[in-house]
Amino acid sequence: MEDTTTVAAKQPVTEHREAYGTAKTENLRDFGWWRFFWPLVVLACCVALVAIPLIFLVPLLIMSFNPQNPANQMGEPLTWLWIVMILLILSLDAIIIRGLSRALLAQAGNYR
Repeated sequence: MEDTTTVAAKQPVTEHREAYGTAKTENLRDFGWWRFFWPLVVLACCVALVAIPLIFLVPLLIMSFNPQNPANQMGEPLTWLWIVMILLILSLDAIIIRGLSRALLAQAGNYR
């Protein structure tokens, strides 16, 4: 014969549960060196993000003003191109730096 008990009448099965990490076991009070180190790393990356393209583009812009430059003797100087590229890079850098600073620098201040 089949067992005619309903699902609601059966006792629930007890499961073994174990908490692997709680707020009591986590050490939230550390030395705090990362609060000073992390913003410096983010700032260094932001400066590198601006500086590295400008290291290449500014000399090209300066050389485009010289009419005796061999690249300028073949045709019209590409001054407009270097100006547009510098403006484009600086605008993209501004967007990236704003996002990095909002995402990475704001979190370090939340743990005070």
